Amino acid sequence: MMVNIDVNGKEYKKDIEPRMLLVSFLRDELNLTGTHIGCDTSNCGACTVLMDGKSIKSCTVLAVQANNHKITTIESDDPKLDVIKQAYVDENGLQCGFCTPGMIMQTFYILENNENADEEYIKKNLRGNLCRCTGYKSILDSIKKAEEKMKGEISVSK
Repeated sequence: MMVNIDVNGKEYKKDIEPRMLLVSFLRDELNLTGTHIGCDTSNCGACTVLMDGKSIKSCTVLAVQANNHKITTIESDDPKLDVIKQAYVDENGLQCGFCTPGMIMQTFYILENNENADEEYIKKNLRGNLCRCTGYKSILDSIKKAEEKMKGEISVSK
């Protein structure tokens, strides 16, 4: 089946199997391996990407469902993602790194949809992303730092 999918601002036209998962399309067809495969059940969130700005688990979405949609992955060159990535480094928001791409993409979704996200809102929106290493404090600190930096950059640019 032929699909046309915009991934990180680039159009891809590919003939794929109708049963191919979006995570497999990204990793195997496009060689974008930043999106991880964790549990295959949508419980861990390692495969989180954005589809038309909405957070989704790419292990439970067929690639054909993304036809004519915009997908954003951890490999995107969006400057806001760079701010989030740096905040995770600065605040030690990662240890083994396996959950990190999904956490960062979920953080991107959180901050794009609520520029004044409080801790309760952040925790509620992280429920679908699991980290087995950090205990979440450093992840929450990373999100708060990214939020502060994004506000500062927006204020400076106005």
